[in-house]
Amino acid sequence: MAQSARAAVEAPSIELGGFQIWVHRRQFPDVHDRWDGNWLHVTAQCAQDGAIVAAGGPILDAADLQRFRDELVAINGHPSGQAELSGAEPNIRVRVGANGALGHLRVRIELTPDSQAQGHWFEYVIDQGDLADTIRQLDTVLELFPVRGRAPDPSTLDLP
Repeated sequence: MAQSARAAVEAPSIELGGFQIWVHRRQFPDVHDRWDGNWLHVTAQCAQDGAIVAAGGPILDAADLQRFRDELVAINGHPSGQAELSGAEPNIRVRVGANGALGHLRVRIELTPDSQAQGHWFEYVIDQGDLADTIRQLDTVLELFPVRGRAPDPSTLDLP
């Protein structure tokens, strides 16, 4: 569950238009498994046209950021495709879509500190050239907080 968020005073770790994430620390710094070892304490904020929404706490993990980074790389410079940042917690979802107009990307941010009682979304367009900075910022965060543990091998999972 998200915790109350306050705007941070330091520069954001990741920016994508009016959306910002500050990565503060690992939730469990001494744990090195795939699940608990990757949870990150973050503050996420989006500000557009007179509205500001923020959510904070352990609402993303390092694997979520890695997947988003890889998807952004895949759509960078292409006229179609989508990248999504979301996690196990319902507080944040970011979708970046190349909609055929080369050079522009549509961004939709869904962000809430309380997914049971609130819902907030923002939509805007960014230049595709802005992705290089966001990808570089994600690389920096992932150097500080690399994904721990191995992804489960689907062939070893006991599925019904």
